[in-house]
Amino acid sequence: MKDYRVDLDVYNGPLDLLLFLIRREEVDIYDIPIARITKQYVQYVQVIERLDPNIAGDFLVLAATLLEIKSRSLLPRPPVVEEDEDDLTDPRLELVRQLLEYKKFKDAARGLGLAVAVQTWR
Repeated sequence: MKDYRVDLDVYNGPLDLLLFLIRREEVDIYDIPIARITKQYVQYVQVIERLDPNIAGDFLVLAATLLEIKSRSLLPRPPVVEEDEDDLTDPRLELVRQLLEYKKFKDAARGLGLAVAVQTWR
């Protein structure tokens, strides 16, 4: 008997799901509303966990990262000294960098897929 496997074409990984939610909510990737996106993300992860518990782990790691970002954003920040200002002022910046990199590669892959489809159609 073969194993039953469900392949979710829409979400190929945690960043793919997160990028989808950001696009669906039509929010700026530089200003992600962490609480709202995390709530939706966790709902999807619960469905994924029921379908395939083995792949849910990667999604749960990103859910934990979202929760950490939200908790860090709620902490009081020390006064900012102009010379000392760096990327640590907004806890979302590292996630935004990862999403932008992922989006760049995903768009390039989509472009290559279209090019291959056009070549095979000719």
